Amino acid sequence: MLIVEVKDGETIDKVLKKYKKKFEKAGILKELRRRKNFTKPSVKRRTEVLKAVYKEEMYGNKND
Repeated sequence: MLIVEVKDGETIDKVLKKYKKKFEKAGILKELRRRKNFTKPSVKRRTEVLKAVYKEEMYGNKND
């Protein structure tokens, strides 16, 4: 649960902005989306490897 402390005289807009920032930092929505669909560990690993290969091809060989 996220708790945002409200100071005296603070507007609801500021408090809402604080809450949204805290929510974003906590990664709650990201975690919910990740848990929504199960992906097998082998598939997860394969996508990580493919991303790494892509990055290496794009940015790794700058000595040309």
